Amino acid sequence: MRIVEGWKGLAEANKGASVALGNFDGVHRGHQRVIAAAARAAQATKAPLGVISFEPHPRRIFQPDAPAFRLMNADQQTRALADLGVDLFYVLPFDAEMANLTDREFAELVLHQGLGVRHVAVGFDISFGKGRTGSPVTMTTYGAEFGFSVSVAEAAGEGGAKFSSTAVREALRNGRPETAAAVLGRPFAIQGMVEHGRQLGRQLGFPTANVDLADYVVPRFGVYATRTRLPDGREIAGVANLGVNPTVTGTIAPRLEVWLFDFDEDIYDQVIETDLIAFLRDEEKFVNLEVMTEQVMADARRARALLLPDF
Repeated sequence: MRIVEGWKGLAEANKGASVALGNFDGVHRGHQRVIAAAARAAQATKAPLGVISFEPHPRRIFQPDAPAFRLMNADQQTRALADLGVDLFYVLPFDAEMANLTDREFAELVLHQGLGVRHVAVGFDISFGKGRTGSPVTMTTYGAEFGFSVSVAEAAGEGGAKFSSTAVREALRNGRPETAAAVLGRPFAIQGMVEHGRQLGRQLGFPTANVDLADYVVPRFGVYATRTRLPDGREIAGVANLGVNPTVTGTIAPRLEVWLFDFDEDIYDQVIETDLIAFLRDEEKFVNLEVMTEQVMADARRARALLLPDF
């Protein structure tokens, strides 16, 4: 898969694709349906399969003070799209010029002239262009005018229910990772570099790998059963606290502290990816470290029972 940044002055090899248009944060099952529609058109016309997204996310521009909301970082999104067979990933700058294009100008200047698209697949609820005036109907009209076909993917959920990134964020904020996974088609995962911490967990008998939440949506603070992928591909079951660890003095930013079961290797400064499998309990402030340690051990037993039932 090639990543193509921008839409001006592209080489011919990076033009002429059948594209799926959207933000694709999470690459959830609704997004996958739009991409599948683009893939069918790509196969029929022998065109490359492309996906168009925007960076920064338009929400970051229009709601600069909104809480962190991303469901994926760039690496995760790239891997998810590559797994779906995408050939060209167009990352378009959402700058002042893009924000001020009318829906017609976007179709003409970006899709037709810039990318030379042959087909555009959109979701049934898409809006685009300045003031979000564009819709599936107008995209179909512009396609007829500028020479590209258009398909509209319907809702992917049961009974016509909508799969959405908003629903995933809501589920995570409410401590329902299983619901989020049902929409995503896989568990929600936090990827990041293992940072040096206070070494307190190791002293207490449960060494943790600490990862900053960066720009991810912040799930409900609490304890989770987890599964972590290491850089070498191994997957390790574990238990994690996601939050600020209020029992220990000293304010920290929210982070993931994951105890990898039956694992004792140095992974500082390595990038790991941790799935949130099940919510076990809310984060607590304990009266002392002994009480906290007892609870952590109980949490670990619950997590093992869920993830390693034959242990």
